[in-house]
Amino acid sequence: MKQTRAWQRMLSGRRLDLLDPTPMDIEVEDIAHGLAFVARWNGQTIGDYAYSVAEHSLLVEEIFDRQNPGMAARWHLAALLHDAPEYVIGDMISPVKAAVGPGYGALDDRLSAAVHLRFGLPAVLPAAIKKAIKQADRISAWLEAVQIAGFQQPEADRFFGVPDRTVIAGLQIRLRPPVEVRAAFTARHQALLQKIAP
Repeated sequence: MKQTRAWQRMLSGRRLDLLDPTPMDIEVEDIAHGLAFVARWNGQTIGDYAYSVAEHSLLVEEIFDRQNPGMAARWHLAALLHDAPEYVIGDMISPVKAAVGPGYGALDDRLSAAVHLRFGLPAVLPAAIKKAIKQADRISAWLEAVQIAGFQQPEADRFFGVPDRTVIAGLQIRLRPPVEVRAAFTARHQALLQKIAP
């Protein structure tokens, strides 16, 4: 019986096995490139460019910083990489994830663990860090919903919670070409790695 291919070749030349990913096959350039071309909200956002997962990840890390001043750089890196698996499995909106079932979550967990290990993080993040990143992620979703995805504020409040106004003060969603977002993601990743191990 023919075995189904479960790997994807990356632009770096790496061959990532989606069912059994290893840290050695993960490169930040592949993550940044993939995420810069994956649209959030299934592409249903205003503007001349899709709002990418890479741009979202940069915003989540910024919100995480505002909510957790003085937090160690390694946890900022975890926030930046919180959606890293989507560079190969794409960004599914929550209703689709629910329809797909637990298999999606298991795949995401395996890829997250490999990404974390590749960049010196624990395979499974501490519960408090995971919760803090999720809070930043929800605030980012609220901002995106209101600013670029066509939600009215009461609707966004209902789905994503009411954000702390001091946390979101001055934050504006940016829509940039993928090449710019890719460079910004890679640069932020490098800056955080240098803070962790100067």
